[in-house]
Amino acid sequence: MVNPLRLALTFAFVSNVAVAEPLPNLNLEPEATTVSGLSSGAFMAVQLQVAFSSAISGAGIIAGGPYNCAGQSIWRALFVCMDPFFVDADPGSSFETMKALAAENRIDPLQDIASDKLYLFHGQADDTVARSTMEALRQTYELLGVTAENMIYVTDVNVGHGFVTEHGPVNCDESRSNFLIDCDFDQAGDILNQLYGDLSPPVDARDEGFVIFDQAGYTDGAPVMDDLAFAYVPADCNAGESCRLHIALHGCQQGRQIIGEDYARLTGYNQWAEANRIVVLYPQALRIPAPWYNWFSGNPNGCWDWWGYSGPDYLSRTAPQMSAVSRMAAAIGAPLKQ
Repeated sequence: MVNPLRLALTFAFVSNVAVAEPLPNLNLEPEATTVSGLSSGAFMAVQLQVAFSSAISGAGIIAGGPYNCAGQSIWRALFVCMDPFFVDADPGSSFETMKALAAENRIDPLQDIASDKLYLFHGQADDTVARSTMEALRQTYELLGVTAENMIYVTDVNVGHGFVTEHGPVNCDESRSNFLIDCDFDQAGDILNQLYGDLSPPVDARDEGFVIFDQAGYTDGAPVMDDLAFAYVPADCNAGESCRLHIALHGCQQGRQIIGEDYARLTGYNQWAEANRIVVLYPQALRIPAPWYNWFSGNPNGCWDWWGYSGPDYLSRTAPQMSAVSRMAAAIGAPLKQ
């Protein structure tokens, strides 16, 4: 006898795959690409900005840390970057790693970061990623030559660990799944206005602008990436007008596999995007359970790779996950490789 639940789940899976299409090729301004992220997505956003500095012109970092903070060690990720035990994150070490990789041409020239616009945020009630780690990130950007005029650093909002929205399901001072915090604070608007300058007020997002696409077509086997992902395409961009690309990276426990479309729909980016000809790309990471005898060997929370679980090459332009995002950006019309 056919199990009706299994049949329904199978049909839903096949239906999702069937409706997923490649990314549309749009008329985008390649010099106006920006990136943002929360938590593991914030660390990954820093990695993308550094590796592709010639193409990425700004970054919004929420509860992240400096490039190579973890040094390919889950222990450093946990006890240096997130909850420092004896040693804090070191901006000097991050800077030296970047200089070495740039000298080997594995990342873009560091001088391209100096003119970038930056939005940094750490909530007062955030006890997941240490404030000292965000301070180390700020100091790293100063070493890279980013001026105070180009950098906003927000630390005076009493919120927990998460992306702050006007309509999220998590109370203002909490830190829990799905890490979309309702605190009557339009963080997406603050980020995009810092990265792009004064924008037109947000308008309602269109249902037809929300795109589910075949991410597997761009991953080339990159580990721990979902087969499906999301994008938002404003009407003007769909009609061929010149637009800009923003890459928005979810945090741990926020991928499609865990919270569905919430990060792509509830952060508030799409409303600003519709009013300002900004295409938003939402890549999706996967959760890979670890065996009970070695919890640290998997990716049980669906995090982006900022500590090296995909292998030693996780920081450069050729890193598996960053290469996948680069292919997505190129397909939609804003190549990251020059």
